[in-house]
Amino acid sequence: MDNRPIGVFDSGLGGLTVIRELEHVLPHENLIYFGDTGRVPYGTKGNDTIMKYAEQIVRFLRGFDVKAILIACGTVSSVAFDVVSALAEVPVYGVVEPAARSAVEKSSQGDILILGTSATVRSGSYEKAIKRLNPDAVVRSGACPLFVPLVENDHFSKDDVLADMVAHEYLDTFLNRGVDTVILGCTHYPILRPLIAGIMGESVALVDAGSEMADTAAVSLEVRGLLSDRKDIGKQNFYVSDYSEDFTRLAGVLLEHSLAGYVEKTDIEKY
Repeated sequence: MDNRPIGVFDSGLGGLTVIRELEHVLPHENLIYFGDTGRVPYGTKGNDTIMKYAEQIVRFLRGFDVKAILIACGTVSSVAFDVVSALAEVPVYGVVEPAARSAVEKSSQGDILILGTSATVRSGSYEKAIKRLNPDAVVRSGACPLFVPLVENDHFSKDDVLADMVAHEYLDTFLNRGVDTVILGCTHYPILRPLIAGIMGESVALVDAGSEMADTAAVSLEVRGLLSDRKDIGKQNFYVSDYSEDFTRLAGVLLEHSLAGYVEKTDIEKY
């Protein structure tokens, strides 16, 4: 057994959807969350910048002696997974492989749509993972660069006019084309799930990449003998590169409860 904390990071608020899932599947684990709120979004940045940011965050998390790192960011998982794995010196989990596996299992016709940031779509990471599992799959991709800023700025309710307009702009082109499964390839996107589901239709399965990763990590950590043996509920500490009152409020909405731990601003650039 291992009572060290688990590190989780994202470009901003989206990774809190992974924290929420971890609360269900690993309730006794201590969690350290870093949200790079001062540099969000990552999806429109170049690969070198994304890798630099990822390296800084890994060095920050290693300072807490974490036993595993979950990359709660589709962009970093797609562009810098190998970089994070090489630097972390602990088990690392990303969103791509678990989401691809789930999508292939759920897809009845093998027609899968990936929604992700521009960097994620450009990397082709999900397509490669899906094709390894099902070479005959039809894989489509749609970059949705405005989804992250919408979520970070509290535009994510099903009735939000701006979010609805942007979602239709991105999704309408894929309607009535045979898509039966959609990968929400950024951890911000499940927050827009009701809106996306309403447009794509009830018959289309939605795969939450962050949730699939959390479930995969839970099983893997158990197999590795790395789960905590504590009986009480684990503690959570949150760190951000830029703090505002909106973080605490929106975090409560995304977690579906008030923050259980404290929030601290850190200068990530010094790592």
